[in-house]
Amino acid sequence: MRRLHPQDSGEPAAATRAAPVAARTMLHELARELDPQEVAAIERAGSPELPPGAVSAPFPPAGARRSLGRGVPTIPQPPRGPAHLAPPPPVRKGRGARSNPAGRFETLLSHAFDDGWETLAADFAALPPLATTTLRDASRTAIAWNRSPDVDFDRSVNPYRGCEHGCIYCYARPSHATLGFSPGLDFESRIVFKPEIAHLLERQLRRPGYTARPIALGANTDPYQPLERTLTLTRAVLEVLQRFNHPVIITTKSAGVLRDLDILRDMAGRRLACVNISLTTLDPALARTMEPRAAAPHRRLQAIEQLAAAGVPVSVLAAPMIPGLNDTELERILAAAAKAGARGAGYILLRLPHELKTLFTEWLETHYPDRAAHVLSLIRETRAGALNETKFGQRHSGTGPYADLLARRFLQAARGNGLTERIGLDCTRFAVPAEADAERAQMSLF
Repeated sequence: MRRLHPQDSGEPAAATRAAPVAARTMLHELARELDPQEVAAIERAGSPELPPGAVSAPFPPAGARRSLGRGVPTIPQPPRGPAHLAPPPPVRKGRGARSNPAGRFETLLSHAFDDGWETLAADFAALPPLATTTLRDASRTAIAWNRSPDVDFDRSVNPYRGCEHGCIYCYARPSHATLGFSPGLDFESRIVFKPEIAHLLERQLRRPGYTARPIALGANTDPYQPLERTLTLTRAVLEVLQRFNHPVIITTKSAGVLRDLDILRDMAGRRLACVNISLTTLDPALARTMEPRAAAPHRRLQAIEQLAAAGVPVSVLAAPMIPGLNDTELERILAAAAKAGARGAGYILLRLPHELKTLFTEWLETHYPDRAAHVLSLIRETRAGALNETKFGQRHSGTGPYADLLARRFLQAARGNGLTERIGLDCTRFAVPAEADAERAQMSLF
């Protein structure tokens, strides 16, 4: 970046050297600092001078805030003119998020802007399809523990971090920031997988003193996302649980769960398995934009039907309910699921933690600009004026008249469709496989 020299001030060098305080004061009064890209653009155009009133100052203006923990001044800039406004990022085919903002733990941020050459829109238009990349996870344990009173389990197993389904509302998106990735497009295109998860799980189940309680499979990201077709990590986990007679609760919005129907049928016959199918909408168009790589609504209903026919207890999870967008479908979702064979039901009201606020708002303004402000207003009405709620007991259901009405509607629809069964699993059958113990004892002789 170009620095201010005595020659740039328009004053003789001697006068400038004689008045360092005045020069410093002048720098503090300047309200604008050019971006390096803009300086480069000006130099490419052949102009040796900066625009009038603009310098690259080594000192921050008075009152400038300092960035957290870095001591680097953050210089406020006035809004740029139309020539500098970047076009909105493109809608990437098959992806839910529209952008890829930096996570909340990052110290460096980048923003696209047009430097005056009007090439940014063309660059966006020429972007290739966003391919999925995978990264190996080096975790040393498989089970994640929680003490939340809002869920019916205290442990879970997640073979994947990130999810190709790309659901724009997914509460797991902000967790990708802890890995150094963006909760936006990175979450659905940079998937971290755990190749040793079945081995790690078996090792934990063999520990002396382990007490069996239902393990949730898919509590964070979907265990049957597209990558599972080739990596088969979820099936490997189920095979371990089957051998140990360990109860499992599966939550998914994929019809891919039917691939493991042989295991689930066997475990369900011993009250060791149940499945929750997440069904957010019956509208194919809404599902296509909101959950671009998840199974279509009719395929999820078919999955409920086939699971029920095989004797696997299945419930429907109408989640999330988004005020002003899909909440009017609540009764129809429960009725369709009950007709397909579901025995229980649940729902969750949308909340937008951390980066999800920006990502969901961006998605709304892109696909539903006519109702974006109304939807966000209704969400705030159910979250005490905010877009998120962290209190136990309120995170899933919200507060206020709108949230109370939704809760009453759910109870009435669930009872009316016979979706009131609470499926219990048998934890008393858990046992370390005897054949595995015998084999391990035999190997210890050599």
